[in-house]
Amino acid sequence: MIQKLSEKDRELVLSYVGKQPSINLFFIGDIEQFGFDKDFQDVWGKFDDIGNLKGVLLRYLNNFIPYYEDVNENLDEFKEIIKSYSGKKLISGKKDLLYKFDGILKNQQSRDTYFCELRDKENLIRYDDSVKLAIGKDASRICDILNTIEEFDTSEHNENIIRDRIEDKSGRAYYIEKDENEILSIAQTTAENSKSAMVVGVATRVGYREKGYMSKCLSNLCNDLLNEGKSLCLFYDNPKAGKIYHKIGFKEIGIWTMMSGE
Repeated sequence: MIQKLSEKDRELVLSYVGKQPSINLFFIGDIEQFGFDKDFQDVWGKFDDIGNLKGVLLRYLNNFIPYYEDVNENLDEFKEIIKSYSGKKLISGKKDLLYKFDGILKNQQSRDTYFCELRDKENLIRYDDSVKLAIGKDASRICDILNTIEEFDTSEHNENIIRDRIEDKSGRAYYIEKDENEILSIAQTTAENSKSAMVVGVATRVGYREKGYMSKCLSNLCNDLLNEGKSLCLFYDNPKAGKIYHKIGFKEIGIWTMMSGE
């Protein structure tokens, strides 16, 4: 049985997805931040005959995230919900969960990235006082360094979004600066929630690379988040970046897939 969930189901849903806080980072964050009453967000649950929750589906705008535990679960009703929305859609999740949704979108395109998680501080380098924690007024300088990185999508580097993320504590940024005008290296989080956070926007300016700046920023960030009892996760598809993440203790836990289409 499929049921649209509401505020009374909050504890049930967060307990269900909280078993894997990294995989369900967006799920947890969106529920904690927006709840069940927004017109741009819905959560559905699938229940068995005796009321046990067997799977959940989150919609944020036209972005969908399914999660379930039993690989034999029939998810046809979730598929029909996704197909009922018009326009361009995105379905994302761990690849070994998302395969059941492969092919339901028209003109589908898929992208896979490595999915890693950090749960302990064993390989982090010593906390470095040269690394600073960004505040809202640093947003313009953060945009400036991110816009120098060719492989980044500059459309995502909006000064107001970065400032809001820092100020509402849904994300943070750690950086090393040359002076008050120029940031040399940065590591950020987004989608922070009570259990986990996503590492994003890790970058070092050309000319200042291979000096250990990135590792210092990442280690300070990870130390602070782990001390708060949160796990960290990230996506990457650049092998060179992957080596840095693995060196400080990130371990691959699967492939994250994004399927887009209509």
